[in-house]
Amino acid sequence: MTEPNVYITLALTSLVALAMIVTAGLAGWRGWLSLRRLELDQAHDTGLPVAVSTGARIEIADLKERIKKLEAIAAGVDL
Repeated sequence: MTEPNVYITLALTSLVALAMIVTAGLAGWRGWLSLRRLELDQAHDTGLPVAVSTGARIEIADLKERIKKLEAIAAGVDL
């Protein structure tokens, strides 16, 4: 039968390995977030448009279509 010390050593080693993986993942996540912040700040500073979500694009297209219809109605054109 194996000694209880083997199980304790295995558990502690597993916890240390998990902590190392989590720490590396967290460092990568923070690095990615800082990169995205830097990209957004540069896009904002240079006046480049920031990426717009698909839902916002659809809503903008819908609003443009409504404006065209209203302008046509105001001009007396039947659609």
